[in-house]
Amino acid sequence: MIHIGRLAFLSTRKVIFCLAISTIFMIVSLLHLQGNYVIDSGFSFKDLTNFNNTLSNTVEKIKIYGDDSAKGNDILLSLVRNSELVGMLETVKQFEKRFNSKYHYDWYFMNDEDFDDVFIEVISEAVSGNAKFIKIPNEFWSYPEGIDQDRASTVREKSQQEHINYGGSESYRFMCRFNSGFFYKLEELKDIDYYWRIEPNVDFSCDIPYDVFQYMRNHNKKYAFNMALTEDERTIPTLWNATTDFFVENPKYIAKNNNLKFISDDNGKTYNLCHFWSNFEIASLDFYRGEKYNAYFDYLESKGGFFYERWGDAPVHTLAVSYMLSADEIFFVGNTGYFHHPNKDCPSDVVIRQKLHCNCNPGKDFTWHRWSCASKFFDVNNFVKPNTMTNIKYNYEEIYRSMLDNFQPPSKKSQLSAPGTSITSNN
Repeated sequence: MIHIGRLAFLSTRKVIFCLAISTIFMIVSLLHLQGNYVIDSGFSFKDLTNFNNTLSNTVEKIKIYGDDSAKGNDILLSLVRNSELVGMLETVKQFEKRFNSKYHYDWYFMNDEDFDDVFIEVISEAVSGNAKFIKIPNEFWSYPEGIDQDRASTVREKSQQEHINYGGSESYRFMCRFNSGFFYKLEELKDIDYYWRIEPNVDFSCDIPYDVFQYMRNHNKKYAFNMALTEDERTIPTLWNATTDFFVENPKYIAKNNNLKFISDDNGKTYNLCHFWSNFEIASLDFYRGEKYNAYFDYLESKGGFFYERWGDAPVHTLAVSYMLSADEIFFVGNTGYFHHPNKDCPSDVVIRQKLHCNCNPGKDFTWHRWSCASKFFDVNNFVKPNTMTNIKYNYEEIYRSMLDNFQPPSKKSQLSAPGTSITSNN
């Protein structure tokens, strides 16, 4: 990212305008002194026009912000294809408005194919930080050695007949394997600390008024989620047994104050299918790079379940962090207005919605719904839910202060047009 002092108060257009006007005055003055409209050096108004065009194009690409030096080396991370440009662009615009316009984190985009020029140009212009475009190596998006591809094909056909979501998809299985054990091995991510995963075609309809990355650092959080729900058991019939077998063989990897009560209701005998939805997750890459997680992934890889079943990265991540992290190292990022079909996060507390300028319908909130697993995470660990302004005030002080700083009361005109209402929509 490029920094230019403290010129954050100047827009790029103002900078261009001021520089262009100053240049014109300088050239005109020189021309007047020469008594004609051609300077001896051969410099003409055509040259001046070309110079100003070059200047505009150069300055237009400079992102002028304040000092970001206190930030860690954290990024926003999206797995996306060229065909998803429109959906990715809409998500970028929303997320920039709701969060990243204040912090300017770099945004990395991954694809199993080359990004086309249009995608690169459009997305680069939309992000407030720097954009990086990564082609995933073939070995990260393919079959590992030892997989019987005929057997894998038969499994896909059967899964499709059983109407399992993405059951017939080979590429979906490549994606789940990549997100489970390879994304953090990308060369481009080797120096990154935390990532925030964001998918195309998702919405953020509330402001996120605090730096979530810094909050996680300050409070020693290693993994964060927004949604929690149950997995389709047909996709992971042997994942729980493989996981428990691994930890029986490697008890040293089990954290003392772990999150096992979230994933099992009978002291580890069976899996209750609760998992953190990984389409919204923030995590420390050091956790994934560590010995514990890689030993676990390698064990799962040896079982072939990504292809002989349809193991998803969400339950894999959930089981790993629930065994290997202390429960208080896991963080819930709520009240964001996040929507990923078909589930929505929309604060039920009217004060929260007002403070965060939410544009969502609380009647469609899934977060605290009886089918959601989010409440279980708080209940089994005796954590206070951030579902009311009072709870946030007395238990999440930093977030509470940021919400107060974020709030701007509506204008009188707005109040007259919608008296006594909170900001909602049908989304």
